[in-house]
Amino acid sequence: MSHANARLTFHGRCLLIERVRQDRRPVSHVAKEMGISRQCAHRWVARFDAEGWDGLRDRSSRAKSFPTRTPADVEAGVVAARRELRMGRDRIAEATGVPARTVSRILARHHVPPIAALDPVTGAVIRASKATSHRYERDRPGDLVHVDVKKLGRIPDGGGWRALGRAATGHHHDKPIKIGFDYVHAVVDDHSRVAYAEIHSDEKGSTAAGVLLRAAQFFASHGVTIREVISDNAFAYRHSNDFKAALATLGARQLFIKPHCPWQNGKVERFNRTLQAEWAYRQPFTSNDQRAKALDPWLDHYNNERTHHGIGGTTPLSRVPS
Repeated sequence: MSHANARLTFHGRCLLIERVRQDRRPVSHVAKEMGISRQCAHRWVARFDAEGWDGLRDRSSRAKSFPTRTPADVEAGVVAARRELRMGRDRIAEATGVPARTVSRILARHHVPPIAALDPVTGAVIRASKATSHRYERDRPGDLVHVDVKKLGRIPDGGGWRALGRAATGHHHDKPIKIGFDYVHAVVDDHSRVAYAEIHSDEKGSTAAGVLLRAAQFFASHGVTIREVISDNAFAYRHSNDFKAALATLGARQLFIKPHCPWQNGKVERFNRTLQAEWAYRQPFTSNDQRAKALDPWLDHYNNERTHHGIGGTTPLSRVPS
């Protein structure tokens, strides 16, 4: 494969030299018929005269020196901060004092995998990343909210395998009574990313309807009126009369994503991933109640203090007019 920025391949350069040096044709004539500038042609001829045929091969465009490159000890500190904090570039920039864009370049230079590819507890790479260049955002808060339910295994008293290790908790699988699951119902505003969430013991339509009404009250306290609601095609959203009644109460229009296209509900799906990494699995909780009590303080931090790269490094509530 030829150099990414090369106008001619190695074969084309050899052909240029044959026509200029062996056929003794003018450089300007050969350059014109080959579709390159005279300067380019003269450069290859001069390199051939100095180095022979090997001089026509591709060379690296890498500079010989980098006088403005970040010092090695600073780069090591950024990489260490990423490994310890397991946060995005903006939080690492705050912790290290290195500009966010420089942090991005350092992490790319050291081939550090994205946060999305890491296990939130151990930091090990567990999944491939997927990115898309197609993004959308509604113009005003409340124009569209995304709703979804995240299912989490409940934590037994004394701690689960994340706190004690799998060897110490293997007997849980043999218990006749299972401890079940928590269902985190989330509502996320498309424009501002302001989030509201509650923990429940089920994902029924009546439960989802109650969450939506209370979320509407929360948004209303910040001057936001819900006008459209989008969700996946779960039974609770598509077939529940309670949920339809809640939408009618709010005067909101209901939308559904295309089946098997979860990225259309991407704002709340991304919130769910952040919720897992920074709340549910951020630390080894020793009881389910301990984890549940940590949700509201984390939500307050998420809405008021945590900056978001997707909204220009601002906080969600800063995008809601006061």
